[in-house]
Amino acid sequence: MPTTGEPLRIQLLGPIRAWRDGTEVLTGPPKQRAVLGLLASRAGEVVCVEHIIDAVWGSDIPQSAANGVHTYVAGLRRVLDPGRGRRGSSSVLTSASGGYCLRVATDGVDATLFARRHAAARRADAEGDTATALRLYADALSLWRGGAYSGIPGPFAAMERTRLQDLRLTAIEEWAGGMLASGRQAEAVADLSAAVAEEPLRERLCWLLMLALYRSDRQAHALAVYGETRRLLSRELGIEPSAELRSLHQRILTGRTEPTVGGPTAQVPPADTETVVATPLRPAQLPPLARGFVGRAKELTRMEKLLDESCSQQGATTPVVVADGPASVGKTAFVLRLAHRLLDRFPDGQLYVDLCGTSLRARPLSAADALEQLLRSLGVEGSRIPAGLAGRASLYRSLLHGRHMLVVLDDAPNADQLRPLIPPGPSCVLATSRQRLTGLAVRDGAHLVRLGPLDEGESAGLLADLSGGRLNGQDPVALRLVRLCGGLPLALRIAAEQLAASPDVPPASLVEQYAAERGRLDRLAVEDDASASVRTVFETSYLALPAEAARMFRYLGLYQGGTFTVGCAAALAGTGRATARRLLDLLVDSHLLEEARRHKYRFHDLIRIFAAECAEREPLPLREAALTRLLQAEQPVPERRVAQAADRDEAWAGALPL
Repeated sequence: MPTTGEPLRIQLLGPIRAWRDGTEVLTGPPKQRAVLGLLASRAGEVVCVEHIIDAVWGSDIPQSAANGVHTYVAGLRRVLDPGRGRRGSSSVLTSASGGYCLRVATDGVDATLFARRHAAARRADAEGDTATALRLYADALSLWRGGAYSGIPGPFAAMERTRLQDLRLTAIEEWAGGMLASGRQAEAVADLSAAVAEEPLRERLCWLLMLALYRSDRQAHALAVYGETRRLLSRELGIEPSAELRSLHQRILTGRTEPTVGGPTAQVPPADTETVVATPLRPAQLPPLARGFVGRAKELTRMEKLLDESCSQQGATTPVVVADGPASVGKTAFVLRLAHRLLDRFPDGQLYVDLCGTSLRARPLSAADALEQLLRSLGVEGSRIPAGLAGRASLYRSLLHGRHMLVVLDDAPNADQLRPLIPPGPSCVLATSRQRLTGLAVRDGAHLVRLGPLDEGESAGLLADLSGGRLNGQDPVALRLVRLCGGLPLALRIAAEQLAASPDVPPASLVEQYAAERGRLDRLAVEDDASASVRTVFETSYLALPAEAARMFRYLGLYQGGTFTVGCAAALAGTGRATARRLLDLLVDSHLLEEARRHKYRFHDLIRIFAAECAEREPLPLREAALTRLLQAEQPVPERRVAQAADRDEAWAGALPL
């Protein structure tokens, strides 16, 4: 990597290295280099300490991780900014907002420079300037010095290795397509052979290499590439070569007119009588939009702008948006509305899968099952679908390679289920989940949007629209019903339908039926449709909780006040404060609880009613004991004693052998 002309340059496309004013500096042990790699990949952005810990250690986080981050940052400052003085602030690696920011020139990181040159090459090709495009592709590929993030530990480095390697191979394919179109096939053979040796299951590379060899009068070598590829596909994935490879193989055998190849960004030959590939299947699977969607204008505009920016950065990570929030808040409606606004950006089609993460009617789909459904939607015959997750994911990525596809994944239970379903390249993924998928944001760059209840104006507008004109937005009766439904779209839709279905009953009389908390959830249900019952959708979230968190949820249902503290929760559940705080955070991440302010929690009104119902599942003596502990804890001195006793009991329990 060139090391002159810039005060700081960092290499990520190979072993991580750094140069200061043209002189290489030692970047320290592997984890310190992992921190440097993360900060360099997000140069100019503040990366919080928690994200650094997750990126470097993943799920195996030691207690000393935070101190480790500070130590590694101090070590990097010593070598990257040696002139700052012993305790002076660094202008290169700054502290801000609970994290760190690496300040380096735009072209000072080779991975960023690679993405810019790759994008410039594609633009030149789109403008018909093939010579410039080929030169820019060569310049971009010349930056590589081995496997990206070579020898660097941690989940972030592993993900970046995979992502950047895929971008590199995509650039090679596009460069090779241009070389073949320019009649320079002999020059492309060596680089294509090396790329196929690295990724022998990548059929587009094999196709290009076979064609380059054939055009170079090396028919036997081209046939040998096909034979080896066929053996590997059968052994590793249990499938036959694609129609493209089989057709090219037949043409070479028979000496028929070879297929044409487009420019650098061409992904498949043109569709005519001499083509290798049939017209790709264009799925259109988005469900219809529901009537009466209101609100979310700010979130929709922000996500649309963000996705437009991500999609315009050729070679960037596949844009992923996950809408999370409590049951019945309208996540699916939001994502589908966003998807329909994006249709023109993704001309290759739309895929939709309900992952059934919280369904009572079906078990959650595994990633392998979801991939089978996606592959069938893309036209793959059942006999060609590999048996294992890795094989299916590989085939899925290959089929979507270079295609602008919109993938909507509804009701995901966790990040691990989503990751294999995210294709590389110019596609886009929109997902929903009742969990806050922080790990997907940290490791995969997903954009998270949290949806809460509608405000009063939006809720009243939804009621007016769906109630058949029986209410208007300013009607005091409508505003009362809005408050009783807590701004949850599902509850509002049920109430509006009941108003529309009872034209002879005064609205005030119908609304009065919702006033009593006991029985309100019975009213907010639709007969013979469990998915349209507020209680049922809350129940699915509750059933997805770990046993400890479900127990805490039941005991919190006994609390009759508004907000409550960690101490109250610990007293009710009979746990120590540390355990109580951990379980409360779990409930917050599952959107069954809200953190009103620091260490103060509360229920949404309808969820509080449901929690009170769940509390009745506990035996009466245990409920009485929990309330007794709470009363004792609310007295100043006993509160300290109870908390200390619970903490002590918990510590002893952890120390005793099982």
